[in-house]
Amino acid sequence: MDDRRFSERVSERLARKRSYRVLLRRCDRADPDRVRAILDESLAELGLAPKGRLLIKPNVVTANRRYIHHSYTEPELVRQAVLWARAGGATHVTVGESGGYGIPSRLFMREAGYLNLARDGAKVVDFNTEGYAVEALRRGVHHRTMQVAASLHDADFLLWMPKLKYHICCTITAAIKLNVGILRHRERMLYHDDRLDEKIVDLLEVGYPDAVVLDAIEIGTGYESAPSPIHFGAILVADDPVAADAVACRLLGYEPEQCRHLMLAHERGYGPESFDDIRVEGDVSLAELQAVTAGHESEYQDIHKLRSPIRFYTGNEPTRDRFCHGGCLAAVKGCLGTIDKRRPGSVARAREGAIVTGVYNGDVDAGRGVALLVGSCTRVNGKITAGKVRRVGGCPIGTKRLFMKLPRYFDLPNPMFDVRDSFLFVLFAIDKFFRKVLATISPRTSS
Repeated sequence: MDDRRFSERVSERLARKRSYRVLLRRCDRADPDRVRAILDESLAELGLAPKGRLLIKPNVVTANRRYIHHSYTEPELVRQAVLWARAGGATHVTVGESGGYGIPSRLFMREAGYLNLARDGAKVVDFNTEGYAVEALRRGVHHRTMQVAASLHDADFLLWMPKLKYHICCTITAAIKLNVGILRHRERMLYHDDRLDEKIVDLLEVGYPDAVVLDAIEIGTGYESAPSPIHFGAILVADDPVAADAVACRLLGYEPEQCRHLMLAHERGYGPESFDDIRVEGDVSLAELQAVTAGHESEYQDIHKLRSPIRFYTGNEPTRDRFCHGGCLAAVKGCLGTIDKRRPGSVARAREGAIVTGVYNGDVDAGRGVALLVGSCTRVNGKITAGKVRRVGGCPIGTKRLFMKLPRYFDLPNPMFDVRDSFLFVLFAIDKFFRKVLATISPRTSS
């Protein structure tokens, strides 16, 4: 890998003049002809054409053929983007992802239907199983270096294709938040705590796309990795991720100022000087789409509103004394959200108890149930009333590890015991191991 050429590409990408136009296009379903027409017309209107080694980064954080269908970018959109890139002269087209922590990404790609993209001329890769280079992040606050996967490192054109969703701790997930998926698993959980929004913006230096195509045909509400759908019937196309996300905020009923990582990106000099410089155009209006989400509250954003016999006590990170929204609390939300998606109503029927995260100042009442302290730093500065007190350590704890404890304490069904899914996990874990070995032997080989 040519480190000098990489730094030049990053600098050129960040310096390139952007129009800050955001095109909203009506698309009621992923019809191939309609999607391709939107891509051809919109990207040409923005003056964007594929070139060289082109990397497509979709959102495939999770997928399960039986109960998780709206967490990932619609595969037909990605397929048409692959065909657009090949027809436009891209020399190589790669679709890359690093999905949910602890699970082989190719398993999620398989469940979402992404492995079929190889038939259309795309290389489908898991960033965790290809060669990488450690690169300095000159603008990073927490991430000062990053393991940059080969397909991202060598890319001449970045096309980001997020799925528009509400987010349990970051308000929304769109083009900027998508960059968590360019991190290899070894670095994914670094600073994934009260510093999550700052961490996300660190990654923009490497993951600043040339184009954004946002899937808003069905948007996700609830826990973003196992969401429920709201039909939106739109595709958003832009040449700048900050502009795209500012409009995405408004589509979901927020102002940009309410999305912390978006505002941090703006403060660090990314995107337009003012959100007033963004021009929203297209064949469907912002107002029409905003009417769909008007007054909507996404479940799990505020865990205290969750309907359940489990009581929640949320505190701060101890050293910085900031609310730890992206650490163990996020894992708790993810665990419960996945269980509820797999077996609807389970959380409402859970056994009585309490879950504590962070340093909580006050009393905790778990009734006769378990008071579960989640995270190594979690403590209660007050009285605990409970049948039992238990702790699950980690900083932050991963959702997968929490699955091994939390369901048992609150009489919840455990997705980890699903025979089909467990078999596939083992199969793809073996597949991941051999692909990593291959990448070690031949670092320029992508899986």
